[in-house]
Amino acid sequence: MEGSVGTLEEEALKRKERLLQLRKKRTREDGGAGEKPPGGEEERHRELKLRNYTPQDEVLKTRQVAPAKPISVEEKVKEQLEAAKPEPIIEEVDLTNLAPRKPDWDLKRDVAKKLEKLEKRTQRAIAELIRERLKGQEENLAMAVESAKQEDEDSD
Repeated sequence: MEGSVGTLEEEALKRKERLLQLRKKRTREDGGAGEKPPGGEEERHRELKLRNYTPQDEVLKTRQVAPAKPISVEEKVKEQLEAAKPEPIIEEVDLTNLAPRKPDWDLKRDVAKKLEKLEKRTQRAIAELIRERLKGQEENLAMAVESAKQEDEDSD
């Protein structure tokens, strides 16, 4: 356990050295305007600004910041209200668009062209079947007429 503590201290020292080197490099790149390393000759302090405190000392009163004036929000609110007003896009409403559609409406739309072709083919096939039946009936009728003639001749 003592060995692990020693290695942690060594790693911390190495990390501190790397950070110091990075700070030095940054100050060189910034032209010396950056932070001074800790323990340096000068320490920079921020200027004291008193916003919420009213000092009694005359020297500190010079550092007091004037109270902020609230910004008028009325103009911004008016602009937002005007922007929120909906513009009438559609004056007349089409009732067919408002009615709910069946779930398979798009499938029917896509298949409509194919169904037209199939309908034409179906009509042709039905017409051919009717013609064939009529021809068959004509042949049957012709055979029936011939057989009737033969029966008439046989019976005479």
